[in-house]
Amino acid sequence: MVERLWPVVSEESPQQAASGSVFAEPLPEGRPPRQVLENLWLFAPNRDTLGGSAWWLETPEWEGCAGLLIDCPGLNQANLAFLRERGPGRLVLTSRDGHGRTRRFQEELQWPVSLQEQEAYLLPTVDGLEPFSSEQSLAPGYSLRWTPGPTPGSAVLLADRAFNGAPLLFCGRLLSPVASGEARPLRTRRSFHWSRWLRSLEALGDWLPRSTPVALASGAGLGALRGEALIADVQQQLQALDWAALEGQEPV
Repeated sequence: MVERLWPVVSEESPQQAASGSVFAEPLPEGRPPRQVLENLWLFAPNRDTLGGSAWWLETPEWEGCAGLLIDCPGLNQANLAFLRERGPGRLVLTSRDGHGRTRRFQEELQWPVSLQEQEAYLLPTVDGLEPFSSEQSLAPGYSLRWTPGPTPGSAVLLADRAFNGAPLLFCGRLLSPVASGEARPLRTRRSFHWSRWLRSLEALGDWLPRSTPVALASGAGLGALRGEALIADVQQQLQALDWAALEGQEPV
């Protein structure tokens, strides 16, 4: 069992969870996600997750699971219709910053929810939670890894053949786009533990395959990529980090 590293803070108040009043308003129409690859879609930034980006990855070779929803997109009619058409699927949460309206999505879709065990207790009213500890293989070619730092339960998902037959890493806010083709760890006042974050990145570099480049799909704001959605080589991004300079980085 991994030691709990975060105080108990629910995404909903007990009163809201009991009454469901937080969802009493009619859903906005919204707009569906845009297709990035043949098997990959990117949702519009979600204000419920501080402008975070959610993804839909098709998994045709995974029997019983049509795809993975990585973090929560905005709760609207277009997104729900898109997901209903493509299910059954699974929701994978990369951190508490990606929880958004997890309870409502799970109620609507009845999909299981994978997340790191540090943050499962933040969703006490959500059915279908499947927490993991350090690492977990969801299915052949789909692996989760605990990467604490941005939040105690931050995690990444590695899909071995998702990027045109090559690996693709969904990293949540572990790495944020800072310019076209570039991503870095960005410390904020909400960050959990900066030194632990940097250790997670060092360990991630050892965990990723070395025989082929791994593309990166960040869950942070993607505006810095100037219209692009993915970064081609995460190993290159990690090798370019100045660890000594990062140690002294102040929160932004």
